[in-house]
Amino acid sequence: MKTDVQIAQEAKMKNIKEIAEGLGIDSEDLIQYGHYKAKIEPVVYERLKDKPDGKLILVTAINPTPAGEGKTTVNIGLSMGLNKIGKKAISALREPSLGPAFGVKGGAAGGGYAQVVPMEDINLHFTGDFHAITSANNLIAALLDNHIHQGNEQKIDVRRIVWKRVVDMNDRALRNIVVGLGGVSNGYPRQDGFDITVASEIMAILCLSTSLDDFRERVSRVVIAYRRDKSPVFLKDIGGEGAVTLLMKDAILPNLVQTLENTPAMLHGGPFANIAHGCNSILATKYSLKLADYVVTEAGFGADLGAEKFFDIKCRYGNLNPSAAVIVATIRALKHHGGAKKEEYGVENLDYLKKGFANLEKHIENIAKFGVPAVVAINKFPTDTDAEVKLLKELCEAKGVKCILTEVFAKGGEGAVELAHEVVRVCEEEKSNFKPLYELDLSIEEKIEKIAKEVYGAGSVHFTKAAKTAIKQITDNGMANVPVCMAKTQYSLSDDQTLLGRPEGFELTIREVRISNGAGFVVAITGDIMTMPGLPKVPAANNMDIKPDGEIVGLF
Repeated sequence: MKTDVQIAQEAKMKNIKEIAEGLGIDSEDLIQYGHYKAKIEPVVYERLKDKPDGKLILVTAINPTPAGEGKTTVNIGLSMGLNKIGKKAISALREPSLGPAFGVKGGAAGGGYAQVVPMEDINLHFTGDFHAITSANNLIAALLDNHIHQGNEQKIDVRRIVWKRVVDMNDRALRNIVVGLGGVSNGYPRQDGFDITVASEIMAILCLSTSLDDFRERVSRVVIAYRRDKSPVFLKDIGGEGAVTLLMKDAILPNLVQTLENTPAMLHGGPFANIAHGCNSILATKYSLKLADYVVTEAGFGADLGAEKFFDIKCRYGNLNPSAAVIVATIRALKHHGGAKKEEYGVENLDYLKKGFANLEKHIENIAKFGVPAVVAINKFPTDTDAEVKLLKELCEAKGVKCILTEVFAKGGEGAVELAHEVVRVCEEEKSNFKPLYELDLSIEEKIEKIAKEVYGAGSVHFTKAAKTAIKQITDNGMANVPVCMAKTQYSLSDDQTLLGRPEGFELTIREVRISNGAGFVVAITGDIMTMPGLPKVPAANNMDIKPDGEIVGLF
C-alpha cells in the first residue's frame, strides 16, 4: 500500500472557497492561506448563533498500545461515511505538533485513505497557530524576567517562578536550564526550563476560550509566580495581557481544510492529552455545530483521559451537549491488554482477546456514567480473523453496545458507512442524558477521588506531602472551584503503565498538583509526566526530505 504522504499527494482537493461555499460560508468571510487552507471570520458564527446545533459525536478509544489505535483515522473516516449516506458532516480535530512529527509518534492528520489534507502543510507549520502560541507564551516569560530585572515591584520570589518558556520541538536538553548568566545586565540567574508548545497554558486557554475577549480575561489571570508570602502573581499584575491577546488575534480563529473525499474539516488547537485536556478548541466545535448536522470530534488517548476531560472540562466550559460517543478499539490492542506479546498481536488467540475485552468493557461503562450512548468501532487490521471479530461483536452486544467493523484506512468513507448508519440511529433513537461526573464545589481531593475510583477503578488515592501542600495553597487562594485535569499514563487505567486490562482496587498516587488558573483547571499529576519529550535514537526527521521538484518524502 502507498504511504500516507503518497496518498495525500494524489488527492483531488477542492479550492477552500468551494468547501466553504458548501457550508454556506461566503468567500469574503475567509482569511485564505493559499488555495486549500483558510481561517473563518467571527461574523460567520454571529450570523448563525441562533441556529440549532447539529449532533456532536465524540470519538474516543481504549487504552492504546504505543503505536495508537487509529482514533483520528476513524474520526475522519466517520465524517466521510456520514457524508456518503447523505448527512452534512464536519470532522473537528486538533492540530499536530512538530515535536512528535519529527520524533517517533508521527503526525495527526489521519492515515491511509482517511486523512485531512493538505497533509504536508497540516503536519508542518499549517497556519502558524502554534508559532503564535509559542510567541505569546514566551512574551510572558520575557515580561516576567524583565519585571524582576527592573526592580521587582511585585516582590516576586525568584525561587517560585512557575511560568516556563516553550518551543514546538522535542528537545530534552531544554528541560532544565539556567537563565540570566553573564553579569548584572542580563538579569538574575535562576533555574528554568522549557516545555513543548502543546503543554503551554496558552494552548489550553486558546482551546477553552469562547471569544478573543474571553481569551484576554483568561490570560490576565494566569499564575506566573509567587511572592515570598506565597500569594500568587498574575499576568495582569505585571501587564502584558493586551499584547499577548494581540499576538493571538488570528490564531484564535478556527482553521478550515478538507478530507481526501472533500468533507469539511476544522482543525484548531492541540493541547497535550495528559498535562492538559487534549481536545480541539471550543470555538471550532461551536462553529462546526452551526455549520453541519453532524460534528465528529475527538479527545486524546483513551476514554479514561480524553473522554473524561472532554465531558468534565470542555463540555462544561463550552456548554456542549454530546449526542453519542464512538469508542475505537483494535483487536491487537485488546489482545495486548489480555497478555499477548508484541509478536503475538497478529496471531489469532480468542483467549487473549476475551481477557483483554475487560479494558474495553470498563470504557463502555465509563461513557455510560456520563449519560451518553456509545458505539464500538473496530479499526480493522489485515491480521484480524473472522473468529476474533465475531467474538468481539458478541462481547460488546452482551454489554448492550453495538460493535461495528470499520475499514477506513483502506477504504476511506466507504469503510465507515455501516458505522455512520449506526451513529445516526443512536443519535435519533437513544437519547443522550449528558451530565458531568462531579460538581465544581467539591474539594480538589474529592474531585480527584471521584475520577480515580469511578473512572479508573482505583481503590484509594494517596496524596504526597507536596500535593497536599499545593492543594491547600490553591484552596487558600480561592482557585479550587474548577475542574480537575488528571495527568497520568495513557497506557493503563491506573497510574502504572504495566497494569494492563482492567486493574481494580489499586492505589493511585497524586505526586504533584498545579493550578492552570487561566485555562480554568487544576492539574493533578501522577507518575512522571513529560512536558518536554525527547527524540528517539533514530528520529523520523532523519528520513524526511524535499526533492528539487518540491515533492516531500518521508513525512509518514
